[in-house]
Amino acid sequence: MTTLFHLLEQYGLILVFANVLVEQLGIPLPAYPTLVITGALLNRGQYSVATLLATALCASLIADCVWYGAGRRYGRKVTATLCRISLSPDSCVRQTEIIYLRWGASSLLVAKFIPGFASVASALAGTVGTRRTTFILFDGLGALLWAGTAVYLGSLFSTTIEDLLDILQALGKGGAALLALAFAAFVASKWWQRYRFLRSLRMARISVSELNELVKQGLAPLIIDVRTAPGQSVQRIPGAIVLSGDDLSNPDFEHMIDGEVIVYCACPNEASAAVVAKKLMQLGYRRVRPLAGGIEAWIAAGYDVVA
Repeated sequence: MTTLFHLLEQYGLILVFANVLVEQLGIPLPAYPTLVITGALLNRGQYSVATLLATALCASLIADCVWYGAGRRYGRKVTATLCRISLSPDSCVRQTEIIYLRWGASSLLVAKFIPGFASVASALAGTVGTRRTTFILFDGLGALLWAGTAVYLGSLFSTTIEDLLDILQALGKGGAALLALAFAAFVASKWWQRYRFLRSLRMARISVSELNELVKQGLAPLIIDVRTAPGQSVQRIPGAIVLSGDDLSNPDFEHMIDGEVIVYCACPNEASAAVVAKKLMQLGYRRVRPLAGGIEAWIAAGYDVVA
């Protein structure tokens, strides 16, 4: 542990840069505690608050610009991949789209305070065509706000934090084990949250080929599009009606409670469609299934879409 504190004092800026960079790239290694601790050690005179904040800002902007560039080049495939590998629940694509499309680039000011939002928001900013200068401005201000609060908390409670570090140092290997255990508990809790979410989505699905056969035979069920507004405005499955996941009232299908209902979205694991399907079942709809693969699987299979 003595070596750890020596590293924090001598190489705190390098550790901050590396930790912020890997976290913002999507690796679940929280940088906030590192910023708090290095903020608490400011009084030891190894670096200034301006240098510390500049280091965190540079690392954050590098990672976020990587995701922004990926979003511009590869579109929604990037956000879908992020949520597929993320430890945060798979509904993050839809949640991020709702927040970003409502508030625009200004949502980047608080993105880093919302679990599972920062990387997806950066990629989405590139996907929807946010100007690079606008992105950098708001993302940079958000990164400064995020890092600044951590450093401020560290300096505010510097005495308490230093006492805690002294205790961990006195514990030697036991202190290192406690830190490792805390990190393992954090990752395990995020994994369990994801597992419970995915488990809650388990239900029968219909394949795109099955749905297409029903459409060709004139037996098409009621089809509901629960994507966010921009997605609903282009390339919809013929005959689909649009519906918000937050508002399930729609006179076009309220009389269809005994018929079959197919719900589709553009989320990994059909997350939004499954959530809406469960809500409809709770309202009394007996035959509700999400579309496996969503709109992307339908388009990839070459089936008809309408604007």
